[in-house]
Amino acid sequence: MSITAIEAGVQAAPGREPVVNDFSISVATKNGSGSQTANTTLLRALFKMGIPVSGKNLFPSNIQGLPTWYTIRLNKDGYTARRQRAEIVVAMNPATAIEDHAGVQPGGVFMYADDLKLQLNRTDLTYYPIPAKSLATENESDPKLRTYVANMAYVGALAHLLGIDLADIEAALLFHFKGKRKPVDSNMRVVHQAAQWAAAHLPKQDPYQVAPMNKTQGKIMIDGNTAGALGAVYGGVTMAAWYPITPATSLAEALNHYLPQLRIDPETKQDTYAVLQAEDELAALGMVLGASWAGARAMTSTSGPGISLMAEFAGLGYFAEIPAVIWDVQRMGPSTGLPTRVAQGDLILAYHLGHGDTQHVVLLPGSVKECFEFGWRAFDLAERLQTPVFVLSDIDLGMNPWMSDAFEYPDAPIDHGKVLTAADLDRLGGFSRYKDVDGDGIGWRTLPGTDHPLAAYFTRGTGHNERALYSERPEDWERNMARLKRKFETARTLVPAPVVDRQPGAEVGLLAFGSTDPALVETRARLQAAGIATDYMRLRALPLRPEVRDFVAAHKVTFVVEMNTDAQMLKLVQLHAPEYATRLRAANKSDGLPLTATWITDFLKTALAKEN
Repeated sequence: MSITAIEAGVQAAPGREPVVNDFSISVATKNGSGSQTANTTLLRALFKMGIPVSGKNLFPSNIQGLPTWYTIRLNKDGYTARRQRAEIVVAMNPATAIEDHAGVQPGGVFMYADDLKLQLNRTDLTYYPIPAKSLATENESDPKLRTYVANMAYVGALAHLLGIDLADIEAALLFHFKGKRKPVDSNMRVVHQAAQWAAAHLPKQDPYQVAPMNKTQGKIMIDGNTAGALGAVYGGVTMAAWYPITPATSLAEALNHYLPQLRIDPETKQDTYAVLQAEDELAALGMVLGASWAGARAMTSTSGPGISLMAEFAGLGYFAEIPAVIWDVQRMGPSTGLPTRVAQGDLILAYHLGHGDTQHVVLLPGSVKECFEFGWRAFDLAERLQTPVFVLSDIDLGMNPWMSDAFEYPDAPIDHGKVLTAADLDRLGGFSRYKDVDGDGIGWRTLPGTDHPLAAYFTRGTGHNERALYSERPEDWERNMARLKRKFETARTLVPAPVVDRQPGAEVGLLAFGSTDPALVETRARLQAAGIATDYMRLRALPLRPEVRDFVAAHKVTFVVEMNTDAQMLKLVQLHAPEYATRLRAANKSDGLPLTATWITDFLKTALAKEN
């Protein structure tokens, strides 16, 4: 123990029961210090031990050297939502050490670099100083690398104190460095030395430990952006255009990683795809619409500010009825806002993007597995409905690693929707591009290059009649808009249905969407233990399906849980079911952090007490 820790009189509480596989670790470092390697190594080592885990990175948006935090949650029951406070805090950044110290859960552990000058005066904590700098200096000859490998000191110390097998640490590093022995060996030298030092100098005084389980067998660990890109590849994407923006850039980068492996013509060895970096977000969507109009499966990825810039082309895609897929990995707004913090504030923006009477189909994945599924399903919907389809993820789901069951290969052939061939035109004797012949509001189309004199039509964003001819006649305009509304009602029947879970005797309903799901699952278990039964509907798409109205009607009160300030989903549900608007309550919070089960549970208990 350091002198300051001894002076504080901190001793472990005698007779404390072991806490096994049920706590959180928070590591505070500087951005750009190489801590990501150390943190993901810990995460993957625990995952390899069969322990359910989740990892969340809280990092600055602008300058290297600013504070960053990484939180790992272990939970033997499989809960993966963020915890309100961490039981184990590792402080490596002097700029935040005082705040980090104050935030440790009572009864927890504070591990810190021993060169930090701190007043450690909490008697409810166990203190573990570690000589991170000296261990790095002793084990790394390259001065440029010492700052990076110094972070492996807390990995080794934690591995000893918690009981993490160093073989699992090495396996995680091999995965991270893609089997390259030199960086693995460099990091493992520090890990081994730190573990040995901890064994000699840090007697175990806390109750926290890990033990192998078998709850990750058959599961994978992946982030939502990578999952969405893979889904798009399996869905037949042939063109993507994008402009860099946090937190969506890694989705385009994942396309660039997987397409060269999976989309090469086996005979010619030529690429069967194109990924283009545009000059801005508006140009990116313009390229996507051009490619989609020509018959390609095309997509773009961006975040809230980019969605704003895409408004003009989104409206064109809606009115000219051109398929497209637009991923919005949401972050905190308004304006530039907090680019590296999470929110669900783009819901209404995406739903109505474009001037005039515009409404878009919006998919709302709630897991990395659904990011994969919606990655391919969005293309089918876009082509079936001949319209842009938005997929709203967020930075928590998109950039953080999540456990998941293995992904399932698309369960249906690619659906290109209503496309006429030259043989169809011979049989029909022609067609009217914007005529509703089937009653679903969706016209038939041809693709450029169709070898038939009747295949051509003029695609326009101005007023037009059923034959795609320019028209300013009032009756043509109203007929066309009425057809588009019928098409939107058709979309209501085609989008993914909500997922519903019921508990016997529940009079309280919960509605939520996206990455809030893990916190909702844990909240319901806590409420059930307190004698409060709830039914839960997880929304997966806009427009809302009829089941949503039925769910609200079946409950005395329904809370809509979401991460935005204006309760946007609540407003959309009220518009969808106005006759039950008085039964709906907002349960919204937007502070840039993922929701916790603690906050939701406390909020709902207080709100329900007022209802009664």
